[in-house]
Amino acid sequence: MNDWVEWIATHALSLWAALLVLALLAGDLAWHWNRRQREAALADGRHPVVIRGRTAAMLLLAMGLLFAAIALAIGAQAGDWLPSFDTALAQDIRAGMSPAVLRVVAAVSHLGDLWSVAAAAVVVLAILLLRRQLPLAASWTIAMAGIVPINSALKAWFQRPRPLHDHGFIMEKGWSFPSGHAFGAMVFYGMLAYVLLRLLPLRWHRAVIAAAVAMVTVIGVSRILLQVHYFSDVLAGYASGLAWLVVCLGAAEWWRLRRKA
Repeated sequence: MNDWVEWIATHALSLWAALLVLALLAGDLAWHWNRRQREAALADGRHPVVIRGRTAAMLLLAMGLLFAAIALAIGAQAGDWLPSFDTALAQDIRAGMSPAVLRVVAAVSHLGDLWSVAAAAVVVLAILLLRRQLPLAASWTIAMAGIVPINSALKAWFQRPRPLHDHGFIMEKGWSFPSGHAFGAMVFYGMLAYVLLRLLPLRWHRAVIAAAVAMVTVIGVSRILLQVHYFSDVLAGYASGLAWLVVCLGAAEWWRLRRKA
């Protein structure tokens, strides 16, 4: 496994770019799927929805199982495969990442900082209130309000120490699992995409989904490159963040359809 980990650490930036491309392709597939679902709903005389109840339930189950599997794996002995992989990857990245690259990665990572997300969330809420989009504003507020307490509760439950890092570009305190940046980026940019899909014309939807997927990807992976989170921290942050996002989207769509009915 050491050779494999060393190869990943050596090609970390290339893999970051490759993951971004794959994420954009996945986002494009999601857009195509959403468009087909919308067309089918309109053809049947139904109101189109962003996410159906069955899809939401399947995603919640999948993310819950994924998070549970990661939590069980990191709770195993230090020599088991996931803790060993996490530690070895963090050490190799720490040894091989240049300060110039880390400076750029840190700038990207700041887009997911708590205060950056909080400030942007307040701006979005103000715009929604000014436009009298009260149901959207309520859904947005609930989604944003859940980020810190849910992630903080999970961190306090697992109490996993962070990887060692001494580059000085980002200093983080507190527990490591799951990643708050991955969780927050998933919820903030995912919910922002939902708001924009509700408000913007159809011609903008593809770009909105692509931008949201790109931001979630680059922010989460940046935490691994900065060695402030293990790989499994970020993966678990994505899983738990997507679960909360699905709950919020499902509730918002249920509320919207109920008001129309």
